[in-house]
Amino acid sequence: MTSASDIFNASILIVDDKEANVLLLERILHDAGYTSITSTMDSLTVCELYRKNRYDLILLDLQMPVMDGFQVMEGLKEIELDGYLPVLVITAEPNHKLRALQLGARDFISKPFDRVEVLTRLHNMLEVRLLHTKSKHHSLILEQTVQELRKAESGLHATEVALSEEKAALDDHVLQLQQANEHLVVATIEALTLAEEIEKAKVQMVHLAQHDALTDLPNRLLLNDRLAQATALADRHGKQLAVMFLDLDRFKLINDSLGHTVGDQLLQSVAERLMAGVRNSDTVCRQGGDEFVILLADVEHAEDAALSAQKILDALTVPHLIDQLELHVSVSIGISIYPDDGQDADTLIKNADTAMYHAKESGRNNYQFFEQDMNVLAVERHFIESGLRLALERQEFILHYQPKINLETGTISGVEALVRWQHPLRGLIMPEQFVWIAEDCGLIVLLGTWVLSEACRQAQAWQDAGLPPVPVAVNISAVQFRHKDFLGSLTGILKDTGLAPSYLELELTESVLMHDADSTASVLEALKALGLRLAIDDFGTGYSSLSYLKRFPIDTLKIDQSFMRDITHATTDSDDASIVAAVVSMGKSLNQRVIAEGVETREQLAFLQAQGCGEGQGFYFSQPLSSEELVELLRTGISSAILS
Repeated sequence: MTSASDIFNASILIVDDKEANVLLLERILHDAGYTSITSTMDSLTVCELYRKNRYDLILLDLQMPVMDGFQVMEGLKEIELDGYLPVLVITAEPNHKLRALQLGARDFISKPFDRVEVLTRLHNMLEVRLLHTKSKHHSLILEQTVQELRKAESGLHATEVALSEEKAALDDHVLQLQQANEHLVVATIEALTLAEEIEKAKVQMVHLAQHDALTDLPNRLLLNDRLAQATALADRHGKQLAVMFLDLDRFKLINDSLGHTVGDQLLQSVAERLMAGVRNSDTVCRQGGDEFVILLADVEHAEDAALSAQKILDALTVPHLIDQLELHVSVSIGISIYPDDGQDADTLIKNADTAMYHAKESGRNNYQFFEQDMNVLAVERHFIESGLRLALERQEFILHYQPKINLETGTISGVEALVRWQHPLRGLIMPEQFVWIAEDCGLIVLLGTWVLSEACRQAQAWQDAGLPPVPVAVNISAVQFRHKDFLGSLTGILKDTGLAPSYLELELTESVLMHDADSTASVLEALKALGLRLAIDDFGTGYSSLSYLKRFPIDTLKIDQSFMRDITHATTDSDDASIVAAVVSMGKSLNQRVIAEGVETREQLAFLQAQGCGEGQGFYFSQPLSSEELVELLRTGISSAILS
């Protein structure tokens, strides 16, 4: 006989390409008492796993990519030469069941899973499988005995015949059990046990329907239900509640550069910190992707919501340790208050979402309360976002070029390419109005690639026209720099346009350089190997540690224009002037070019010349020009009087 211990200790392999199905089956089996459970979502590994482990039962999904369940069974047949496949197939398609049984499957369970059906069919099939295994073992012993008897005296022939008959009878009995198992649909169990199992299954199904599979946080369905209850309670007691909409800043960069597995683990870590930072009466919901919503069910004053938001910002400042990586992530938070900012769940969430986008526009890593005029900004964002893709298709973007001036000779030492959107209705739209939105909606790589290609094409066209060759500088976004095809795309652009790499300069911010410094160093070395120039844009506004200047092959430091505004004002703090002087001196000692951005007055120019700054850029010399206007400037040059 097969004992309960034998059945619950039997080895089981779960094969399904959907993680949610695997997790659900594992939970069902563990809760029922099964102890030896293995799972895989890669159907190509099943045959090798079975060859090594000889599982007592395989729960096999029929519909999988690359290699479906039918192909898996064909492979198992080559391993299980006696034809008995311990396979219990999983399918939602009735017409697949007969084909599966014909291919050797013992039984089937249907999707969506019914806990009782799963456990009953699995138990019965294991009982038969273990009987089959024992039968094979006994058969082997019998065959060995027969061989020994054949070597004995011929008078033992009758015993051999008897043993053969016994073996045949046992095989027949096992065959009958197998046939009975294949036609088994419903098993009878005691009514009380059945009712308990059904109730447990219902509770589990309700939980799965109302919770996020990755973080186990409430999902939108449960949030809407709790919001409805909370607003009704707030009305009854004359109180307020708050809804906070959270979006992780630049999460897509982490997801794209480090992979979805790391991204999922980061989301789980964020969810744990959010749960730890709220009261038991509050609800933390995963809205989808990297968006979360928090319901503060009872707030006395709006300031209470602000305190909670600041607590969350502080909690997420601590690095997340994921796969031995320290990941830094911040969050933008929008807050709406009931009843002032909405009378229903949809309006409260929408207005909190609107406030969140305002927080992103305000520099990220902060919170903003909803205000009515934010709806105008939300409409504007939607207009920009919906028009960006069409703008790329219709070639509505153009480049303007701002010259860089050698402060000693007055010659044009280079130009910076600056993107503009020539909108058919609104006219010229400046980059600060649409570039950050392109980053958020995933279009920045396409836009950045176009800017690179157009700038290189134009620089080569000027040279072909006989104009003095000048390097062109292009700003590279963090997402574009981390994109897997960045180097290949850049190489292709240089080849297609014919521009020599020495006439292209890439401008990168300090934050781009310091994210995953090891990976950054290898990319920068590859860029330098191509012959490109590398510049740090907005220098002085980012990291306090300057050790990376020695580690990375940087050619140029661009002093951020924020330092230029007050350097000549006697009534202001002299820190800006000191910083500019220090950067110029440091650039000289490191043999790096130094360019001052935002030069707008004669006094600023004189200060830079006195410090020995090599180059300047700003409205004092020239505003950004169209390619046609720049041609004229390249021919005539900057007036010498402007430097004297």
